[in-house]
Amino acid sequence: MSGSDTPIDAAGLDGATGCLEDGLPPAEAFALLGNETRIQILQELWLAPDQPVAFSDLRKRVGMRDSAQFNYHLSKLTDHFVRQVEGGYEFQYAGEKVVRAILAGTFTDRVSLEFPVTGECFDCGGSLEGRYADERLAVGCTDCDATYGRYGFPPGGLRNRTTTELEAAFDQRVRHLHCLAADGVCPECGGRMDTSVVPDAEGKLGGDVRVDHTCAQCQHTISSPVGLSLLDESKVVAYHADHGVELNTRKHWTLRWCVTDESTTFEDDPVRVSVTIPLDDEELTVTLDGDLQVLDTERRCRTTGEDGARTTAN
Repeated sequence: MSGSDTPIDAAGLDGATGCLEDGLPPAEAFALLGNETRIQILQELWLAPDQPVAFSDLRKRVGMRDSAQFNYHLSKLTDHFVRQVEGGYEFQYAGEKVVRAILAGTFTDRVSLEFPVTGECFDCGGSLEGRYADERLAVGCTDCDATYGRYGFPPGGLRNRTTTELEAAFDQRVRHLHCLAADGVCPECGGRMDTSVVPDAEGKLGGDVRVDHTCAQCQHTISSPVGLSLLDESKVVAYHADHGVELNTRKHWTLRWCVTDESTTFEDDPVRVSVTIPLDDEELTVTLDGDLQVLDTERRCRTTGEDGARTTAN
């Protein structure tokens, strides 16, 4: 195994310079932030037009006259959330994350909201609405219990947006979260994301099938129908384009194959899952393995049953 492929463990970076050092215990790290002045320091550093920011300039921005007291609070943040460099102070990555969490409203805002969104319910034909609560946004039917996805969405994302802009932002966020997870990167902590295709309890062909992306580090899990992983698959995009549909402009919850498993089939040993996408007089069937790698696509005429072009992924 080459050095670049060697897993990094707590002992260090095998085959590379540098090492992983034990950081602060979580309780101690959060305790450093439990002070209004220190939070203000981070916020003012964020708002400064240029970095690094000189000690005196940063103290003036915070509005603290006592230089010694300001230095005490700044020193508590240094080397963990900010660093001292030539010319003043600038952010460590952890400090940026703290400020972004504040701006996102993750720890401070509590919002409940309902608003109409594009589309109709696939179960009953009723209208759909967005439902925001507990820092999560869901799309569901106003007439029945059908729900077409529920995902985390920071409260700050609601600010200064119309409902039309909000549903567009939610659609894009869900797409990108799943792309990142399918590529093996946790959108929460950057850890390794493992993917598994999960059939119903009995593993029946055509039964309920979902995809679970789970982080090995923080255990963050994203679950979805299999079709959601195909939104940026080139052959699926091209197939829709051939039928005059720009897939990137369609809200994902308006695509039946994307948010239900009605056209999804599952086979075990080895795992094979197929999604069939009907459009006009054609249908496209995409077959994937247990890691959601495309194995095969088949495009055929729906009206005559005559097979069209068949391609096999490399």
